[in-house]
Amino acid sequence: MSEQAPVSVIVLAAGGGTRMRSKTMKVLHPLAGRSLLGHALHAARGVAPDHVVTVIGNQREQVSEHLAQIDPDVVQAVQDQQLGTGHAVAVGLASLGDALAGTVVVVYGDVPLLAPETLEAFLDDHRSHGRTLSVLTARVDDPHGYGRVVRNADGSVSAVVEEKDATDEQRTIDEINSGILAFDAVWGRDALRQVGNDNAQGEYYLTDLISIAVTQSRPVGAYEIDDAVQTEGVNTRVQLARMAAEANRRIVERHMLAGVTVVDPDTTWIDVDVSIGQDTTILPGTQVLGATTIGADAVVGPDSTLTDMEIGDGASVVRTHGSLSVVGAGATTGPFTYLRPGTTVGERGKLGAFVEAKNTRLGVGAKVPHLSYVGDGDIGDGANIGAGTIFANYDGVNKNRTRIGAQARVSSNNTLVAPVDVGDGAFTGAGATIREDVEPGALAVSAGSQRTIEGWVARKRPGTPSAEAAERALSEHDSDDDVQESTS
Repeated sequence: MSEQAPVSVIVLAAGGGTRMRSKTMKVLHPLAGRSLLGHALHAARGVAPDHVVTVIGNQREQVSEHLAQIDPDVVQAVQDQQLGTGHAVAVGLASLGDALAGTVVVVYGDVPLLAPETLEAFLDDHRSHGRTLSVLTARVDDPHGYGRVVRNADGSVSAVVEEKDATDEQRTIDEINSGILAFDAVWGRDALRQVGNDNAQGEYYLTDLISIAVTQSRPVGAYEIDDAVQTEGVNTRVQLARMAAEANRRIVERHMLAGVTVVDPDTTWIDVDVSIGQDTTILPGTQVLGATTIGADAVVGPDSTLTDMEIGDGASVVRTHGSLSVVGAGATTGPFTYLRPGTTVGERGKLGAFVEAKNTRLGVGAKVPHLSYVGDGDIGDGANIGAGTIFANYDGVNKNRTRIGAQARVSSNNTLVAPVDVGDGAFTGAGATIREDVEPGALAVSAGSQRTIEGWVARKRPGTPSAEAAERALSEHDSDDDVQESTS
């Protein structure tokens, strides 16, 4: 691309999107792990452009902040008044200066399924034919409502006719205008000044460039794609859901063709930036979101939601909700496990049933099998944490860490009051509350000797079902004693 004339991409994202009925700007609504605008910018970057301009207007503060997060190098051009697509493109061109040359490509911030490869092929076709203007088109079964592409006998474009202006014959044309254009920058700057707003909406339409180019006998052509959904925009939440489902279908299919088993594609959602290794199995009801990476030979699901996670080769992640955490190779989590940000489960480690972990590192082979909360902890290689254990990490002001040494054994129903260290190979007793450090190899207990007060229920709870049950049991016990005495 660098040896050819410069390429500039203008992304139109200034419209109000009122049909979304939302406080959030339309182009910021998420789909498959990116905003609608993020998808458009991804396609734009796919042609290695010299400049990318996003034209913003409505709710510009929201959009501007989002752009700074996802693509800080993009040029932001403000369309103070939304006077149509032609006006928006003129605003975008003005932001790049009067010396701009080369090719300008126009895409839309609410068209999420346009692929970078498609845009690149469109640009190559435009250049190879030496056109002044090219339009991206597709054929659809029901073209009602779309602008029809009228071609000459040689295949060049003679006009784009809107539905309301089309003749009966033109309405039979099934090739539609996507609105995505490529044109010569120097010519386009001048042509946009000729676009008028003498129409019902009082707007400057970008499609008028086509008739201007044809009138000037400029070479105008169309690049037809066989995947019309790539040209579809989103205007309502109904359309957003439909496009999200289609995007997900394509993403899931891509992973399956690459060697991933997805048992039930209809209940599996995978975001566009997710990476999954060969021979991994995704079970029903699973969502794999954000920038999650999953290694080979892993099993994920059923009923799991993973966001920005790293899952190692051969790991098993069952009924797990996790974010910003790592599950190492051969490790297991679940069922009903909650991995909060900052958690790392080492190789062959385990976070079991009804375990919540936060900002905690488990070493190789370390296990927290069930019914525990481990927050702000470091658990050494091979250590085992008994059922019902709590890492009491918060003192009301600060979060503190608990450190469990290698091969240590923390018994059931322990409370570890941070900051506290349990040394390598140390043990704790059942029900212990550990407030002080435990030396390596030591046993720490905190419960006193058991005290049994006989007859307490009969005295303190007479007439209750408990008292009646105790009386029956004691009577049976006394009868057994009498039988034993008589036979001895």
